[in-house]
Order: sequence, then structure tokens, then C-alpha cells
Amino acid sequence: IFEEGISEAGALSTFIASATSYSTQGCATIPFYIFYSMFGFQRVADLIWSAADQRARGFMMGATSGRTTLNGEGLQHQDGHSLLMAHTNPAVRAYDPAFAYELATIIRSGINEMYVDERDVMYYIAVYNENHPMPPKPKGVDEGIVKGLYKLRSAPKKEGPVVRLIGSGPIMLQLLAAVEILEKYGVISEIWSATSFGELRREGLECERENRLNPSSKKKISYVEEMLGDGSNPTIAVSDNQIAVPDMIRQWVGGDYTVLGTDGFGRSDTRPALRRFFEIDAQHITIAALSALVRSKEISSDVFEKAMTELAVDLTRNDITSL
Repeated sequence: IFEEGISEAGALSTFIASATSYSTQGCATIPFYIFYSMFGFQRVADLIWSAADQRARGFMMGATSGRTTLNGEGLQHQDGHSLLMAHTNPAVRAYDPAFAYELATIIRSGINEMYVDERDVMYYIAVYNENHPMPPKPKGVDEGIVKGLYKLRSAPKKEGPVVRLIGSGPIMLQLLAAVEILEKYGVISEIWSATSFGELRREGLECERENRLNPSSKKKISYVEEMLGDGSNPTIAVSDNQIAVPDMIRQWVGGDYTVLGTDGFGRSDTRPALRRFFEIDAQHITIAALSALVRSKEISSDVFEKAMTELAVDLTRNDITSL
């Protein structure tokens, strides 16, 4: 265990030494570099590219990740874009788990890929400091967790309009709270967990390349399209990151796709206040779902207007950088 102090470049150099020891020393070690998420790709991205050039293998743990989860220190520390930066590096597998069993599954997959299959990749995993219950691992979800998406719960067999909700990281709690609110308005929810929008995009683009180069062959269907391509119900995706992160899979999602994220300048405040400001709390997830159902003519606009009043959702937003 090394405690490097406030020296991101020095700490990442230690990571590189460990992550390349399989070739430089003939003895593989498995580094877990744990750091403030904001101070990883934002400060030492060049060294991460250097690590990729040196064929490094290891885990970079973006602790206290999320734009609303590390509150009280201003936007300087509130990270909503490291996942976006991580996905620009082709040697990085980037994940955003919500539950402990997802994290364990991703780490096990990473160890197998890097140290059993000996592939020259690195794993970036966003981890948080939000306290919440950890449910037991459902059966048969390992493949979906590693690929980046799996169904957490099917829609209950009830009468009423259905929405598909996708969450990740600590905002999964807001999504689960929105499920209960939506039930009060007669709306049924299908729940999905997205552990990696970037890995989903990578696989989708590989499918597009194969289809482009083999136009006479049977079209290959991407994993996202296989899971979410039917377009039968509106889909709402929400995370503690900028909208561009969940938006990475838009082209393969069928039907109406609404994305909520932490765009805007923000402020130092409580988590509930920040989540209300960025419009990713349970109330705004509810409103986004109802709005999509109005557009699809499955509910009347009266239901939406009633919810806007009851949930105290404001049309105005006081963002100093807004147009």
C-alpha cells in the first residue's frame, strides 16, 4: 500500500510501474490506484495515455465520483465528466456501477481479461460515497454487467402505461424512488442498470463496422438494440454525469429516448439541492417519464400538469452559464 499524498503524477507513475511489472520485472502485480475521481483523467490524462503506450494493466478507481455526490466543495471537485474522458482512450474499459455485486463482477472480469487472457487494457471504475442498501445479486446478470447493461426488474403485470428507466451509480436510488412516485400516477416501470454506456457504444460501433464492410451478409444487431431497440415504450436514462455519457447509446435505442444528466455550472450545496438543480432527482425523473408518455399519447397532459404542481418542479433554472 502506497500513500502518495497530493501528488497525482507521482501516484500514477507508481501505478504504471506496478501495471507494467508483468513485462519489466517478469512478475505481474495488480494495481488498484484509488483517487478523487476529478483528479484522475482531468489532471493526469497524458500519463494515462503513456500507461496505454506501455501496455499497462490495472485498475483505476475514481473515488468520490459524480457531480452531486461529492458536494460542498464547489464544481472544482464535482466530477461529472471523467467517464466521458475515460472513453476517449481505447485502452480503457470504463464502468459506473450502482451496486456492490456489480463492482465485484466488473473487477473479477477485469482480472480475467488482464491477467488470465493477458489483454493490454486498463479498467477505470467510478465509485462513490453514497450510503445505500446493497441488494443481493440477481441470477444470470454477469454477462449484462460486463457488457454494460442488464434488466434489474421487469414491469409488473398491471394495467397502465409503461416506461423503461435506466440508471447508474448513486442516482439509481433516485430512479427507484421515481418508480414509486410514478405508480401514484398509474405508470408502470421497467428498471435497467447501465454499468457502462461507453462499453455499450464500443460494441455498437463494432457491429456497425462489420455491417458496413459486409453489406450482403445478415445484419449484426448490437447489444443495445437487442435489449432496447423495440421502441414499444419510452426510455428514460439518468446518471450523475453529463448528458453526453448516457447519450452515447442513443442511435441504438428504439423509440423515445430521454436523457437526464448534470450539465450546467452547479454550485456547492446539499445533495438533494444539487440533484434538484441538475434535474436528476426522483421528481424530475418522474416528470421526464410523464412527459414522454404525453408525447406518445398514453396519458393526458392534465396528469403531467398535476404532477408538475404536486412535485414542485420549476420551469425556471438559475444557472449562471445558461444562455
